[in-house]
Amino acid sequence: MSKKHGKHHRGQRYDDGVTESADLHGSAPPATANGAGAVVDSLPAMPSGHPTVSVRAAPGIITVQPGAPFNLQAVDPRADGGLDKDWAKDALADERARIDALQERLYAERARSLLLVFQAIDTGGKDGTIRSVLKGVNPQGCAVTSFKVPSSDERDHDFLWRYHARTPARGMIGVFNRSHYEDVLVVRVKGLVPDAVWQSRYGRINDFERLLTESGTTILKFFLHISKAEQKKRLEARIADPEKHWKFDPADLVERQSWDAYQQAFADALTRCSTPDAPWLVVPADHKWFRNYVIARTVADTLEAMDPRFPEAPTGIAKVTVPD
Repeated sequence: MSKKHGKHHRGQRYDDGVTESADLHGSAPPATANGAGAVVDSLPAMPSGHPTVSVRAAPGIITVQPGAPFNLQAVDPRADGGLDKDWAKDALADERARIDALQERLYAERARSLLLVFQAIDTGGKDGTIRSVLKGVNPQGCAVTSFKVPSSDERDHDFLWRYHARTPARGMIGVFNRSHYEDVLVVRVKGLVPDAVWQSRYGRINDFERLLTESGTTILKFFLHISKAEQKKRLEARIADPEKHWKFDPADLVERQSWDAYQQAFADALTRCSTPDAPWLVVPADHKWFRNYVIARTVADTLEAMDPRFPEAPTGIAKVTVPD
């Protein structure tokens, strides 16, 4: 991963999960993905202080089965669910309208929140997905955080501290563009810390997400799965278009050399951190139109399952008259 994810260099602090370095920063019924160890169905909820909502993944999205090995290579990133491209683009507008209406109710209710987590390899489409899916949502009720190089204050705390500080408040939709999972991906692939350090973080991440869920935050974790060929195509498009030069980082070409290592790191994170509280959702993402539609539908369906309600009006308000 490039500097957009935060450059990593070796440091000296390995204890208790502390960040180690100064630079570390629809339609058809669901179907099982052959050989992937995953299902598309919703998963059972865990008991908590708040009603727990089962994630409603749109058909075509793969839900990683908790406790089962996951084979990321068995998921075809070019899959499009058999949908028509023009139909999906029109349907996306309907899903955006549903999200907008439900977000207003969530904001008014101020009792629970929704956290959207996006992870992907470089050029995987996180920015474009967020822009497309949440287009039209009232910005007062939505906060997007892109995690880059941490401040000195963030480096002086445990690795989860800066993420916890940006989780959504009641009534809000929070979006993590990259997330706490960076600390079991980049550090592992680059060998920046001893194995025991990043391996211990899986459990801490699961505990962190369980805490959020039990506190009333529903979590949707999307892994945008693209092929190596598609990444090449997108990198070449950035080089060819002067208006996209700002998006190109030569370091991406260096990271591309570690493609296989990153795929294994992603697969292990998906396996070890897909839980009933917060299952991982793998989205075939070579086709942007398909990616945007199924994610928007999943967000809308999950908000609908949360069923946020407008607060009850004070007694007698319907009879109030406004004086001239």
